[in-house]
Amino acid sequence: MVQAPAPPPLLLRWQGVLAQATVGPLGRQLPLVSGLVLCALMAGMPLVTRPGLSLLIAASWLLWILWALRTPPGPIGPINTWLLVVLAVAVVATGCSPVPVAAFKGLLKLLSYVGVYALMRQLLAHSPLWWDRLVACLLAGELITSVIGIRQLYGDTSALARWSDANSVAEGTVRIYSTLDNPNLLGGFLLPALPLAVAALLRWPGLPRRLFALAALVLGLVALVLTYSRGAWMGMVASLALLALLLCLRQTRHWPPFWRRLFPVLLLVGGAVALALLVTQVEPLRVRVLSLVAGREDSSNNFRMNVWTAVLGMIHDRPWIGIGPGNSAFNLIYPLYQQPKFNALSAYSIPLELTVEAGIPGLLAGLGLFLAAMRTGLGQWRANGPLVIPSLASVAVFVGLGLQGLTDTIFFRPEVQLVALFCLATLAASQATDPSDG
Repeated sequence: MVQAPAPPPLLLRWQGVLAQATVGPLGRQLPLVSGLVLCALMAGMPLVTRPGLSLLIAASWLLWILWALRTPPGPIGPINTWLLVVLAVAVVATGCSPVPVAAFKGLLKLLSYVGVYALMRQLLAHSPLWWDRLVACLLAGELITSVIGIRQLYGDTSALARWSDANSVAEGTVRIYSTLDNPNLLGGFLLPALPLAVAALLRWPGLPRRLFALAALVLGLVALVLTYSRGAWMGMVASLALLALLLCLRQTRHWPPFWRRLFPVLLLVGGAVALALLVTQVEPLRVRVLSLVAGREDSSNNFRMNVWTAVLGMIHDRPWIGIGPGNSAFNLIYPLYQQPKFNALSAYSIPLELTVEAGIPGLLAGLGLFLAAMRTGLGQWRANGPLVIPSLASVAVFVGLGLQGLTDTIFFRPEVQLVALFCLATLAASQATDPSDG
């Protein structure tokens, strides 16, 4: 006897209620309209104003609602499950927050970003071809941003001097910030774009497209180095090294066992030697890297350590449910714990930020989402689907952003978080791709 399919979860039963409704012009062109809006969002992230970015995010959210009303729900999957857990914890933290109005603003921002993720995931599952178009738009914006940043070195550098800390061991270092007004934010935006550029370079056919991807990769790499963001540097090395290793393992999986094991080792050793030579022979790089181990003698390190001390006090007082999501709630509570002259807008660490906003459950939910994404991506390296190389690049992106996020919270800015959600949507769609649409 054939068993009837299980009903969808109660949370998703609203999806597909308009599946039998008359299809209008927007319904017929919904994938195209959604793709164009997302392309504008990906290209404009580092270039448009905050109101313009908010308008594109709102349009994406509304388009996903419309698409979901016309599409019956499918399997949730591990990534979406953990994302729902993150949202549930954030809702509880908002309700229990000592500053509920400010926390509610942070919750609305989180929901808007998740709406963009949902539309990206739906579009990529419907037609993986849109991955190439979205990445092309992202790389176009990244290319313009990189060129503007590099040109800052050839103009009036007095504006760049405000990022030169006289109390740092790297005093006098000139750091570019392009259109984002912050070298660390520029580094955080460029960091995930580099593995995606590598994936596009390997994936796209035709010389013009590959030259475009190569230009975005090279200029983005140069601009990221010139930000002198130590977290972005470490994330870049980790993400590109991991991507090279994964691609190497995929390409050599049919080689003889001896060379299949030896070649990745030789690749990593060669990369480590090249990196060591760069750090020891190029003085600005050497000085900036040495500042990592300078402890409190470096002003940036000292600032972060003092902020972390205050944040640990906040976590100690509210370890299980936090203060609520968003920087508005943080800005209201942090002054009660801060040390004199050490103002801060965030916890300067993703694990601490998750814990201070939603307590230990928030940290565990974020860790669960990260591990689910990594497990999904790494499970793709032997597959042959249309999103295999993009999935491997997405794994490299999360490793790079995770390493950078140990000492910074640039991740929570929309220019970085939306790119990360695009990579998360790529991983989620890689297991739900319709083969007939590729």
